[in-house]
Amino acid sequence: VTAGNSSGLNDGAAALLVASSAAVERGGWSPMARIVASAVAGVAPEQMGIGPVPATRKALARAGLSAPDIGLAELNEAFAAQAVPCMSELGLDPSVVNISGGAIALGHPLGCSGARILTTLVHGMRRRGVRYGLATMCIGVGQGIAIIVESVS
Repeated sequence: VTAGNSSGLNDGAAALLVASSAAVERGGWSPMARIVASAVAGVAPEQMGIGPVPATRKALARAGLSAPDIGLAELNEAFAAQAVPCMSELGLDPSVVNISGGAIALGHPLGCSGARILTTLVHGMRRRGVRYGLATMCIGVGQGIAIIVESVS
């Protein structure tokens, strides 16, 4: 892991509106996606970076889906050395991962990365007509988080 294969730290701000279906209906809003499942997991701190793998497996199981069902994925690649094994372990098709460039290309705005990743994912799903998308993040000391969303038209 070096400065040459890690994401830059950037300033950023974002806001997402997460609401129940009842609130969406009352507000007359047009949602872009629906949260299908999410999960968190942890691995030994020495394996930092691979935490999204067990989190994703748990989220897929909760959703009743498998890796081939995922049409688009955003993996927060704080380091290239972290994203590659996650893709490999999960069996994700590299052609559907970080299609707009991940954190190495776009930056890693601390405190905003989750919103940036999910926004990038949902817009990419809409452009490509994808049904299911996956967003993951590795969180320091071996933790990982994953969320699966479904396009809503």
